Amino acid sequence: MATTPVPPKAPPKPTWDPWKPEPPFPWLRPTIRIRLTLLYGGMFLIAGILLLSIIYLLAAQALHEGSGVDFSVTGSNLQLASDTCPQLSGAGSNDQLNAMLKECTAAQRQHALDGLLSRSLMALLGLAVIAFAFGYAMAGRVLSPLGRITRTARAVAGSDLSRRIELDGPDDELKELADTFDDMLERLQRAFTAQQRFVGNASHELRTPLAINRTLLEVHLSDPGAPVELQQLGKTLLATNERSEQLVEGLLLLARSDNQIVERKPVDLAEVASQAVDQVRGEADLKGVEVRGERAPAVVQGNGVLLERIALNLVQNAVRYNVADDGWVEVVTEVRHGQAVLTVSNTGPMVPAYEIDNLFEPFRRLRTERTGSDKGVGLGLSIARSVARAHGGHIAAEPREGGGLVMRVALPI
Repeated sequence: MATTPVPPKAPPKPTWDPWKPEPPFPWLRPTIRIRLTLLYGGMFLIAGILLLSIIYLLAAQALHEGSGVDFSVTGSNLQLASDTCPQLSGAGSNDQLNAMLKECTAAQRQHALDGLLSRSLMALLGLAVIAFAFGYAMAGRVLSPLGRITRTARAVAGSDLSRRIELDGPDDELKELADTFDDMLERLQRAFTAQQRFVGNASHELRTPLAINRTLLEVHLSDPGAPVELQQLGKTLLATNERSEQLVEGLLLLARSDNQIVERKPVDLAEVASQAVDQVRGEADLKGVEVRGERAPAVVQGNGVLLERIALNLVQNAVRYNVADDGWVEVVTEVRHGQAVLTVSNTGPMVPAYEIDNLFEPFRRLRTERTGSDKGVGLGLSIARSVARAHGGHIAAEPREGGGLVMRVALPI
C-alpha cells in the first residue's frame, strides 16, 4: 500500500537570469506600499495647497476691505512718527502725509499676508511629513492581509500543503482573495496527493512485469541448446523490454523531478559533469566524437543523483546527435553572476531557432518521431528541464553557429 509522501520544500528563488536583461531604472518601480503612501500623502498635499490658497485669498480680501476707508489729515504743525513707517516724519504737507499713510498701510497689509503665507507653508510642510508617515503606516495596515496571504503561500510552497489562510473580517475583496486561495490550496493538495500515490503505484505495477519478462528472457537465452532463431527472437525481445524499462524509468523520474527537492546537499557541478563524461566516453570514442572542456568548481545545494541525470542527458544527447567526422562536445562548468552554470556545446546538424522549444517537450525530437529511433526514448531534455526547475534553476538552448546546440543550465548557489 502506497504511503502519502511529505510535500517537498521549495527551492531558493533564482536571483539572476543570465538570459533575461535587467530592468532599466529599478528605482522607478516602487513597491505597492510606497505607491499607496505616495497616493495618501499626495492627496493630503493637494488638499492642503487648495485650502491654503483659499485661506490666503479670503484673508487678502478681508484686509483689503478693512483698510479700504479713505482718510485725510488736516491742520498744521502735525508731527507723526512710526517705527514701521519712518518716512512719515519727513512729510512736508498734508497731501504728502496722506499719501505716505496709504502707502504704509498697503505695505503693512502685504507684510501680514506674506507672513501668513510663509507660516502656512511651514505648517503645511510639517503636516505633509506627518501625513506621509501616517500614510505609510496605514498602507502597511491595509496590506497586512496580503502579507498574511504571502506568508501562507511561502509556507505552502515550503513544506505544508495543509496550511490555510482563513482570513477573518468583512466580506471584502481581500477576504474573497484569501478564500479563493484557500480553495486553490485544497485542490492542489488533493491533486498532489493523488499524483504521489499514482507514481508510487505505477513504480511497482510497471517495473514488476518488466523485470519478470527480462528474467525469463535471460534464462531462455542462457540455454545453449536453444535454436538460433529462438535466440535471435529472444535478443530482440530483450532489447525491446530494455527500452520499455528505460521508458518507464524516464517517466517516473520525470514525474518525481517535477516536484521540489526535499533533501539538499552540497554538490559540485564539475564532479557531476566529469562523471557524466566518463559514462559517455566509450560511446563517444566509438562515434569518433572528442569530449573536451574545462570544468571549474561550482558547488550548488541539491540532489546529486538528479543533477547527474541532467549532465548525463545533455552529454549523451550531444554525443548521439553529432556529426560523423571530426565531431566534438565541450562540457564547461563555471560560476557566473552568483550562479553555477553548466554549458554543453556540440557540433551537429543545423537546428532552426523555432525548433528549440519543441526539443524540451516529451517524446519530441528534431524532425523525427518517437517510434523507430535508437537514440533514446525522447525524455532526456524534458527530465533535464524538470530537474533544473526543481532546483530553482533553468535550462536554455540556442543554435550554435555552424551546426549543433549550446545548452546552458543555471542553478542558484
